This record gives sequence, structure tokens and C-alpha cells, in this order.
Amino acid sequence: MSQQQRMGNQPMIVLSDESQRTSGKDAQEMNITAGKAVAESVRTTLGPKGMDKMLVDSSGGVVVTNDGVTILKEMDIDHPAANMIVEVSETQEEEVGDGTTTAVVVGGELLDQAEELVESDVHPTTIAQGYRQAAEKAKEILNEEAIEVTAEDYDTLTKIAETAMTGKGAETAKDTLAELVVDAVLAVRDDTGIDTDNVSIEKVVGGSIENSELIEGVIVDKERVNENMPFAVEDANVALFDGAIEVKETEIDTEVNVTDPDQLQQFMEQEEKQLREMVDHLVDVGADVVFVGDGIDDIAQHYLAQHGILAVRRAKNDDLKALARSTGATTVSALEDIEEEDLGFAGSVAQKDIGGDERIFVEDVEEARSVTLVLRGGTDHVVDELERAIDDSIGVVRTTLVDGQVLPGGGAPETELALQLRQFADSVGGREQLAVEAFADALEVIPRTLAENAGLDPIDSLVDLRASHDGGEFTTGLDAYTGDIIDMQEEGVVEPLRVKTQAVESATEAATMILRIDDVIAAGDLAGGQVGDDDGGDEMPPGGGGMGGMGGMGGMGGAM
Repeated sequence: MSQQQRMGNQPMIVLSDESQRTSGKDAQEMNITAGKAVAESVRTTLGPKGMDKMLVDSSGGVVVTNDGVTILKEMDIDHPAANMIVEVSETQEEEVGDGTTTAVVVGGELLDQAEELVESDVHPTTIAQGYRQAAEKAKEILNEEAIEVTAEDYDTLTKIAETAMTGKGAETAKDTLAELVVDAVLAVRDDTGIDTDNVSIEKVVGGSIENSELIEGVIVDKERVNENMPFAVEDANVALFDGAIEVKETEIDTEVNVTDPDQLQQFMEQEEKQLREMVDHLVDVGADVVFVGDGIDDIAQHYLAQHGILAVRRAKNDDLKALARSTGATTVSALEDIEEEDLGFAGSVAQKDIGGDERIFVEDVEEARSVTLVLRGGTDHVVDELERAIDDSIGVVRTTLVDGQVLPGGGAPETELALQLRQFADSVGGREQLAVEAFADALEVIPRTLAENAGLDPIDSLVDLRASHDGGEFTTGLDAYTGDIIDMQEEGVVEPLRVKTQAVESATEAATMILRIDDVIAAGDLAGGQVGDDDGGDEMPPGGGGMGGMGGMGGMGGAM
């Protein structure tokens, strides 16, 4: 008789005493619940009337935000399945810059719909196959329905920037800010593409959001090194040196015995001569302003001031890169190698006070390939949230310029997809048909949530939207402010095609991966404890509990 027969056909699993194993439907249920809870935690932030979350970390730091990816990053989520849904928001942020809440909410709803199918004995692999077919068809439909946009269409680009800000802290001044964002992205666009790293953001506490401005150039968070240097230089030739204006120390340890005071004087004069030569070289090539990556000797500072040169020391690498791109200067690593053609040009280099801090403004450059957005607000929290909204806005404008295609907002694409996918489901054979229909239902969570967050009746809104799309009106969506079904394209509520395609793709991949897990083996005791809860929470029974529940997102639950 074999060992397996003697054990009653029970396979032997060799696990340590601390390990936990959850199998079959228990594992699926646990993972689905975790994924759904993550989606539920950000659902109320969706749309123009979405609410904000206050997140307090263990050291008492406070973040007040409406941004899905920020909320999920700040929350202390331990559950591995929940983290798969968090990754959806991070991918969305990296790829497109906006739509993180949409992606997570769709992922959670796909799991919710799958749960019902699993309970009806539809195999998880069948659901996963149906979901993938539906996602492919959805992307096909979206690509067909997309509206073309070019870089010349300034108004549409502004509307796209505004849509990304709506419902966030920046909404109060979205007209002004949207234009600043579009101008910034268009300024840094070149033949190689659009690198939004060339749009620097400076946050200033003080003033109102409307006081925010775009500087076509660079703001360096430094002051001039010497009080005797000019505060401002007009029509400045700018030199960039990634080194130190100091006398080089010898690499070999040496000991010099000075027997005569004159010898010490000679040493000092020699050092001074070297420093004077370095400054004279800058004067000879015609530099009016010099940014140095390292230190500047006191004596060199004196000579620079004598020649009326404005100098800044210990400029960061990023600042030097931005200055080079903005002024057209070349950064040199040896001062003696600097030549006239290495200098850049700026119409104005000046030290100015901004929000109580002195900074160097490098403006009026011939072709600003590096720009700075100065964001202002009444408090730190306001400015931080404003930066997050502007980041999203910059991301969607960039994506639109790269792809050249947009879709209407207000739940219009999701309603259209749900309608067309239900028709498509009839052509899908077998039980996958049920999964395609479930996918269509899941997508309607977006217009439904928009209505709920706006205080409208979600059923009435959904019925009206369906009727409008059934009549062939693809661009109609829900106006969260009035509750009417309006033409979103005419209203200017548009967002990049890739926001939707990426959201559908990421949400589907995460949901199908979670669905296909039927066994969770945890090394160590991870039972009990809710996500984000340091106190361990209530102990959960074996089997259904491994890896912690997702109750109210633990310690954060009460704050949401």
C-alpha cells in the first residue's frame, strides 16, 4: 500500500507551524473581498463632485487629497491581493498621469461581478477568458470612437487640462491654471517628444491659487553668494560650471615647514593669483552670470563681485540641466575650457522675493525649452494638492499631444462600451458570454458612481444615459452639476483615449490574476489584522482569514 493510500488520498503538504494555507473558494473569496475593499476606499473621490480623504500617518503627518494613487500609496496596505489593485493605480499614474481612481474602481467592480459568477459555478478561468475578450473588444470600440486632436487645437487642450483638474483643489482657478499647463507642455515640446521633467514646479505658500504663474525659464532655489554682487543682470551671458571655483587641493599628503613669514605670504599670494586667473577667464569670455555646481572661494567671490558678475554656488544637477536647456549654455567641467560659445543667454537674471524666500529667476530666454510653474496657495495642504492636480493635468495634455486622440467624459465611453459589449456577448459562445456581460455591467460602475457622488439618483441617471446612447449619441454623458444628459464634446469635457484604454487594460489584468488564484500559502502568521491597522484587529477564523481582512481599511477606515 502506498503512503498516499494510507493517508486516505490526502496529499502531504510540509509547512512550518507558523504558515497558513487558504484554498479553493475560501482563497478566492478572501482575495476578491480584499480587491473590492481597495476600490471602495477611493470610490467616493470619483468625478467633479468627489470627496477628499484625510490620511494621517504614524508620525502625525497629514495628507488631504482627492487623488486615487496618492490615497492608496499613503494607506498602509498589507494584503497581497489588495496590493495588486494598488499597482493598477500606480501603472495608470506612470503611463497616463490621470484616471487612477477610474482604473481601481473598474478593477474592484470586475471582481464583484466575478464573485457572483463563481457562486453560480462558472469556472474562474472561463471568467478570465471572457474578461480578456471583452477588454480587447472594448479597446477596439474606443479606438474607433476616438476624436482626433492636434497641437494647434489650443482650446481642446485647455479643456482636457481643465477636465483633469475638475473635482480637485485646483478647480477654483481651473481656467487660469489650464492655460498655464498647456503653455508649459507646448513650450517643452521638441522634435524628440515631450519630456515633462522639463516642467519644474515651485510651490509657494502665500497668495491665492489665482496668483500662480508660468515662468518661461528657470527658478533656482538659491541666492547670490556675495552681497556685493548685482541683484539683477539684464541681457546676461550665462556660464554653467559643474565644479568649484577654489584652489585645488593636492591629492598627495604633504608637509611644508614655513620658516619665514614671507614664505606664508607667497603661498597666499599664489592661491589668490590662481583664483584671480579663474575669474579673469570668466570675464574674458564675457560671462555676466555664473552658476557653479560646487563651492566658490571667498576671494573668488570678491573678484566676481568686483567685475559685477552674479554668481550662484552649489546649484543642483537638475538646475544646471534645466538652465542649459533653457538658456542654450553648455555645462563645462573644467573652468579653463570654457569658451564664448559655451555661454547661454537670458534677457533677465535676477534675485527676487517669492513667498518670503529669495530665489534666482532666469527669464526672457530665446526659446524656453525648460519652464517653471509657480503654484501658490494659502496653506501647505492646498499647495500640495494643487501640485497633484497639476501633475495629472500635465500628464493628460502630454498624452493627448503624443496620441492625438480624445474621448468624451462624464461616463459616456463606459455607457457606450456597456451597450456594445452586451451586443458583442451574443456572438461569444459558451459560458464566456456570461463573463462578457458581467464586464459590460462592471463598466457601468463609473456613470453610476458619478451620479452617486453628485447626490443624484444613480438608477435614473443610468437609464437616461442608456437611452441616449441607444439612440446613437456616443458623446452624451452625465452633467454632475445639473443631473442632465448633455453632449460632453460640445461642453468641452474630454480626456485622452489612453486614459480609458489603459484603465480597462490594467483593471482587467489585475482582476483576472486575482481570480485565477485558488491557493494562498502564507509563510508566518498573517491571520487577523485589517489593512492599515497596526493593532492587529480581530482574529479571523482559519481558512477564511489568512492574510488579514479588509474590513474598513483598518485604522484609516474611520477617516474615510
